[in-house]
Amino acid sequence: MGHKKGMPNFSKTFTTSSFRKSFVTAVFSAFFAVSVWASRDSVASDHGVTTAVSTHEVTIANHEGADAHSAAAHADAHGAEASLKEEKFAPGKMIMDHIADAHDWHLWGEGHGSVSIPLPVILYTESKGLTVFSSARFEHGHAAYEGFKLTEKGKVTWEQEGNTEAIYDISLTKNVVAMLIAVLTILIITLGMAKSYTKNKGKAPKGFHNLVEPLILFIRDDVAKRSIGHKTDKFMPLLLTIFSFIFVNNVFGLIPIFPGGANVTGNIAITMVLALVIFLTVNLNGNKYYWKHIFLPDVPVWMYVIIIPIEVLGVVLKPFVLMLRLFANITAGHIIILGFFSLIFIFGAMNQALGYAVSPLSVAFTVFMGLLEMLVAFLQAFVFTLLSAIYIGMAVEEHHH
Repeated sequence: MGHKKGMPNFSKTFTTSSFRKSFVTAVFSAFFAVSVWASRDSVASDHGVTTAVSTHEVTIANHEGADAHSAAAHADAHGAEASLKEEKFAPGKMIMDHIADAHDWHLWGEGHGSVSIPLPVILYTESKGLTVFSSARFEHGHAAYEGFKLTEKGKVTWEQEGNTEAIYDISLTKNVVAMLIAVLTILIITLGMAKSYTKNKGKAPKGFHNLVEPLILFIRDDVAKRSIGHKTDKFMPLLLTIFSFIFVNNVFGLIPIFPGGANVTGNIAITMVLALVIFLTVNLNGNKYYWKHIFLPDVPVWMYVIIIPIEVLGVVLKPFVLMLRLFANITAGHIIILGFFSLIFIFGAMNQALGYAVSPLSVAFTVFMGLLEMLVAFLQAFVFTLLSAIYIGMAVEEHHH
């Protein structure tokens, strides 16, 4: 028998000093390059608009004596000025665009000048079958492709207004790609830890693994065992997976640059699926005492008409509360951070000096809320896992336990 080749220890690469230094340097270099590029594009755009408006004003002045030509030029000038007024900063639209799912991964810029990573658009219709193309074909919602167009809300519809045929959108959207990145991150960590434990039996973990191990033991000893008891080992993989998934996605959502910035757990569809998993787990594993407590409660028979509907409603409300709590808290945090950041542009639109004056305070509040959201990222993952463990414990609890 040949020697079986073990899995490479991916975590060792991420914990080395040279990797950390290289990573930090690369991040700051990329951020600086992005800032310079965005500033250059902004200045060029502003210069182009100013030149256009000035040209219109000169044209009006030079042709003031010609009635028809002067009227047309004057109308064009007013049209240019009106378009500039219409392009004022809209904080509400900016915030909703950033917290909503999308068919591309926005990096910087707005409108036609925005830069983003295109993602695969995968559609199925009865007439066309399976259609796959890049979201770059939509040109940020300004163009149609293969008879499809992208609405302002990010939904793919038919280009032809009267077409009511159903479109099944199974695209790799921003949230889907963010979840795949989070799952890959969790796999790298867990497989690296498994390799480390196998290689160093009986020894304490080192580096990043030494940080992760207390977190895992906390979920097992202080959350799962206290709520479920002797059946903890059966449900521990599920609880640890849910905690890791929520926590990693929450942390990535606070990173303003790729691969962060996606509002995964702030999407109610994702929290609904997580809550549905807990709902099925609880009710499929519920023992006879659990169902007896719901349909044959230990109360006088005449009270069944009141107690049983309440208990049945509680079965549905428990996962609903799980879904709503996670969604509302994460979404609210993102909105508050973006709201503070928007104050710079709101006051800057009134007066440039006022925008500069407000910016230090706005950045300070944004940083404070970002640090607070780091705590919320853990707390929401912990609360969701704790309540899930409590619900499971209630379903599998033996009589008189």
